[in-house]
Amino acid sequence: MMKPHRRKRLGLVLFIAFGMSVAVALTLFALSQNINMFYSPTQVANGEVEAGTMFRIGGMVKDGSVEQQQESLAVSFVTTDYTNDVPIEYEGILPDLFREGQGIVAEGRLNATGVFQASRVLAKHDENYMSPEVRAALEQAGADPENHQFRANPED
Repeated sequence: MMKPHRRKRLGLVLFIAFGMSVAVALTLFALSQNINMFYSPTQVANGEVEAGTMFRIGGMVKDGSVEQQQESLAVSFVTTDYTNDVPIEYEGILPDLFREGQGIVAEGRLNATGVFQASRVLAKHDENYMSPEVRAALEQAGADPENHQFRANPED
C-alpha cells in the first residue's frame, strides 16, 4: 500500500508528464502545418506535389510570360528551371525587383488545373543574389544559373 504523500507526488508527476506530452504534440502539429516545402518547376511538373498543398516554388521568370491585368492587381507569369515550366497566377503588388529573366520564389498552392495560385511572391534583392534553393533547383535541372542558360550536359 502506497503512503498518501507518495501517491500525491506520483499524481503530480503523472499530471506534469501528461501536460508536457500534450504541449509537445500540439507544438509539433502546429509546426507541421506551417512548414512550406520548396519544389522546383520540374518537381511540380513530375507530380511530386498534390493539388491544394501549400508549398514554395522557385525558378526564373520566363521571358515574355508576364501578363498584367489593366483593371486589377492580377498578374500571371511562368516560372521555369529551363527544363519545365509552371504557370503562376498572383493578385497583389509585385516586388520592385520582379521582372522577366530574374529568379523568384513564390508561396501558394497548386490548383486542380496545374496553375500555381501564389499568395506571396519574393524576388532577389540585388543583381548578384539568387536564392540558394532556386540556384540548386536550376543546377539540378541542368541550367547555368549565372548565365541563365540551359546546359546540354548537367555534369559540365
